[in-house]
Amino acid sequence: MSLLDKVISAITPPESDERRAEARQKARSVAAPGDWLSLVLDHHQQIEEAFAQVRAAANAQSRREAQKALAILLNGHSMAEEAVIYPALAHIGKAMSAEMAYTQQIAAKMQIAALDHLDPMAEDYLDKLGHLEGAVAHHVYEEEHSWFVDLKEQAPPADQMRVSERYKEEYERYMRGGMRTESL
Repeated sequence: MSLLDKVISAITPPESDERRAEARQKARSVAAPGDWLSLVLDHHQQIEEAFAQVRAAANAQSRREAQKALAILLNGHSMAEEAVIYPALAHIGKAMSAEMAYTQQIAAKMQIAALDHLDPMAEDYLDKLGHLEGAVAHHVYEEEHSWFVDLKEQAPPADQMRVSERYKEEYERYMRGGMRTESL
């Protein structure tokens, strides 16, 4: 386990599956169909499924392909949050939460890049993937448990509409670029 893995493990204690489910249910209860929060929650579920696909891959090539799909999804989602959601959090007085979210996403980007240097069928790859998945799960929990619920409850309706539009734009901009790169 690398020093970075040890640090991440130390600062990201795992929440129980029950607590994660409660947080997601709480966030879903304040989301409206098609708003920024419902999109974020849908992306969180897609990310969880993408991790499962990487783990389930039967050979090195399919694992690398699943890893690439996971990286594109994680980056598209994080870029949209970083450009839109976290500044909105800071705007409602939650700058410390926004800063923590940025820091967590930087660590996740470093972890996913580190996977490229490991044999995808080796145990150390699966260990690194597990650390990344745990860190992302903790990050998602913090967003769904309080950060995003606070934003949904405290930002005025006009801001909510703007955040929804901008989040969709940023996510789609990145994903179109990521998919275009795939076909080159």
